[in-house]
Amino acid sequence: MLVVDWSSIDALLITHFHLDHAAALTYIMEKTNFKEGKGKVYMTHPTKAIYRFLMSDFVRISNAGSDRMLFDESEMLASWRQIEAVDYHQEVVVSGGLRFTPYHAGHVLGACMFMIDVAGLRVLYTGDYSREEDRHLVQGEVPPIRPDVLICESTYGTQSLEPRLEKEMRFTALIHSIIKRGGRVLLPVFVLGRAQELLLLLDEYWSAHPELHTVPIYYASSLARKCMSIYQTYIHTMNQHIRTRFNRRDNPFVFKHVSNMRSLDKFEDKGPCVMMASPGFMQSGISRELLERWAPDKRNGVIVSGYSVEGTMARDILSDPDEIIAMNGQRIPRRLSVDYISFSAHVDYTQNSHFIDEVKAKHIVLVHGELKNMSGLRAALQSRYNGRAEEVNLYMPRNCDPLYIPFRPDRTAKVIGALAEKPASESKTINGLLVAKDFSYTVLAPEDLAEFTGLGTSVIVQRQRVALNVGWDVVRWHLEGMYGAVQEGVDVQGVRTLRVMNVVDIKQPRTHEFVLEWVSSVSNDMVADSAVALLLGIDSCPATVKMTMHEHVCEHAKPKEDQLRQSHLALVESLSALLEAHFGQVEMIEVGGQSEPTPEASTSPGDTTMQSQEATDTTEAHEKPTDSKDVQQIKQEDTAAQEDAAPPHEGAARPATEASQPAESPPHTPPPAVSPLEALCNQVHGAPRAAIKVELDGEPVIVELEDLVRRSC
Repeated sequence: MLVVDWSSIDALLITHFHLDHAAALTYIMEKTNFKEGKGKVYMTHPTKAIYRFLMSDFVRISNAGSDRMLFDESEMLASWRQIEAVDYHQEVVVSGGLRFTPYHAGHVLGACMFMIDVAGLRVLYTGDYSREEDRHLVQGEVPPIRPDVLICESTYGTQSLEPRLEKEMRFTALIHSIIKRGGRVLLPVFVLGRAQELLLLLDEYWSAHPELHTVPIYYASSLARKCMSIYQTYIHTMNQHIRTRFNRRDNPFVFKHVSNMRSLDKFEDKGPCVMMASPGFMQSGISRELLERWAPDKRNGVIVSGYSVEGTMARDILSDPDEIIAMNGQRIPRRLSVDYISFSAHVDYTQNSHFIDEVKAKHIVLVHGELKNMSGLRAALQSRYNGRAEEVNLYMPRNCDPLYIPFRPDRTAKVIGALAEKPASESKTINGLLVAKDFSYTVLAPEDLAEFTGLGTSVIVQRQRVALNVGWDVVRWHLEGMYGAVQEGVDVQGVRTLRVMNVVDIKQPRTHEFVLEWVSSVSNDMVADSAVALLLGIDSCPATVKMTMHEHVCEHAKPKEDQLRQSHLALVESLSALLEAHFGQVEMIEVGGQSEPTPEASTSPGDTTMQSQEATDTTEAHEKPTDSKDVQQIKQEDTAAQEDAAPPHEGAARPATEASQPAESPPHTPPPAVSPLEALCNQVHGAPRAAIKVELDGEPVIVELEDLVRRSC
């Protein structure tokens, strides 16, 4: 069972005004969530005009004596005002990829079939249609565009109906014979549609037979006069015969021998007459009342002239019952004659099958028919198309069952503008802009964009910031290794810039920050993505570590100890950056020792014995890791240890110093003070130990760098 969210519907297309196709429209528009969406309702101008009067009559009859009304007159009028009327052959664009075009369907005034285009998929919905031109309507058209899917009616299944002229002669002859025997003729019809066709036929026949001028023809309907004015208004939509008569100032719908009758109150039921009364199924109304009144008289006759639905009086009486059940439940003997001459403007099998052949759809969906008729039509069409080169698929879904048909859209692009002026070949590549609109594609040159589409162009400049702990030279070295030659210069603000592959600029506005800048495009974005990936991997690259730990050897090379110091500095900088990223502010501190060596602890560069002893003592003093809670205690112990060790150092060193230095040697100059960061590199030579202080959950945490430095040294 298909459940419809009416608010999601984009368009409701009404093919014609008959109640089995349009009566639920007011309920959908006023009683469901359809009005919460953006959907619209479309029908032709004649259909909208007739629909109003037909639905007013429907509301009046259906709500009479009933407490449960589907909707009232005001709701019907409110929904009617929202309907959009369209012309035949007018292409209507509903939304992005949805459009439709109405075509003539015959059947009744204003009836149309819809060619619906959904993103290039074409569906032709016939509604009720006729392929035979009658006295006032054109025949149903074959659209010039081949649809992918055909949804067509199957009312008569495989039945073939007699030609129009033959049934018209039989119809008039039968009426004439009933009148001659002094009877009354009941023609149950719907107020609009076939009624107008039969009125034209009878008025013409009466004009040709003067002997019948004394026999009245009645058109009994409360809407007769109103609806006839609509028919006179829309003569331009009818066939050539009607238009020609109208151009001669002979209005065919101003009848000479037909009288309108609103009710039976003033009807003098005497003598022969022809009564055309609604409704066509004789379930109630004037037609049912006259049937019950005239049924016992064998001189009378009823002619069923249209399609009748099973379970209705029109269908039941065709079986020639001996009696009928009155509206009040009484049994009435049936003696009047019953005949069936179909003037129903539906296609029979011959017309339907020929139309299907001309349309040439690959998928055919059968609707609007009883199961027996639809099954027979499907079997006949399957037999008809078996053995053909092109496969035809037939479907017969039940009411409210969804039907899924897979489709692969054919996506083609139309080349326009300057590109279309150049000769094309299969092997030639076309470079241009692909513009998609409403599921159609166009290829054109960029300079033609504004002229053909009304679209403007803009340039998107993208910027990406990357934080790195390496310098400019290292970044350039990596870029050259990846992309080859890299242009170097300055931008308009004087910022140093590296240009990669002539599309991506890399700048360093401040220390440890690099900015990538490029004009966005498919190819430029790919180059920029690769450059970002390269920069993000520089810090962890082994080549980077090697470059930052070992200074380049040149004629101005620094001593080994300076190289070692620089490598340690780089390590600490990297570690500080990592900790800062995770914990916030990082502070360099010292743990133990003295920030500056005392003169007593200083030695000359040549005193290798004392240097070795100091290194040994310092190493032994710091073999155990330091806890952050014992920072002050460690400082005191280290100071005491250095004071205890000083006299032996002085005693051991003095003889050597005195033996190796002249008498007038210059006084000893203490080394300059070092920063906490540089103190790390003196760790192995007895200087205070360096540490990094961070805060974790508000508590200070000290990370000592002794083990890390010792391993790197």
